[in-house]
Amino acid sequence: MTGSLYFVGNATTVLRLGPFTVLTDPNFLHRGQWTHIGQGVVSRRLTDPATGIGALPELDGVVLSHLHGDHFDRVASRELARDLPVFTTPHAAKRLSRRGFRETAPLRTWETATLSKGASTLTMTSLPGRHALGPLARVLPPVMGTMLEYRQVGARPFRIYLSGDTLVHPALREIRERFDGIDLAVVHLGGTKVLGLLLTMDGRQGADLVELLGPETTVPVHYEEYGVMKSPLSDFTGEIARREAGLVVQVVARGETFGLPI
Repeated sequence: MTGSLYFVGNATTVLRLGPFTVLTDPNFLHRGQWTHIGQGVVSRRLTDPATGIGALPELDGVVLSHLHGDHFDRVASRELARDLPVFTTPHAAKRLSRRGFRETAPLRTWETATLSKGASTLTMTSLPGRHALGPLARVLPPVMGTMLEYRQVGARPFRIYLSGDTLVHPALREIRERFDGIDLAVVHLGGTKVLGLLLTMDGRQGADLVELLGPETTVPVHYEEYGVMKSPLSDFTGEIARREAGLVVQVVARGETFGLPI
């Protein structure tokens, strides 16, 4: 079996893991279109997605970190199949159910869900995430990271960590304690700021997270896509290079596919 990560744009990827195909944080708005980020904040998209929903392969599910307009937009709400499983936070699952999505799978922190096909399984574990620190955290929607573990009988699991829109906080240390090795980390960057407050990791925080979890390879996403994102990709790659910690970063451009050695 083979695996790959296809980068659509923002935090949207198509992950192929053996017989499974999963879509993450679907955002298919085009350059110049506005989206409601949340809490009254709107932002204009600066880029185009690499593809549209109609061109996607057959999906086994969607992994959604949280319900903000740049992660599940009006295009996704209109065009994704209503019987497609959506693995997400209880907060997002409840609201998507109201939009007619019949197969939402709410996951609280450390809860799991598993897909099976023959001798292969794909397990998704909800991980700690915090979109903001301090009082602002109370008004933002809950966010989750996700660990995807692809298993075949007789082989070790291949693990992909999806950070979601989290900032670095102490609870993330438990991820390394619970999981013996991470093959790939997909980290949400951008240094999103609203009223001067950081809501997604900038270059320094992103490097802190990668150093904390020690994945074999890191693919950065969620940068330079919307006007509220203030930290370019170069902040992250520069910080990684300065630390000289042997951390491997693979930059995948929109429309490119990165092969995964599963």
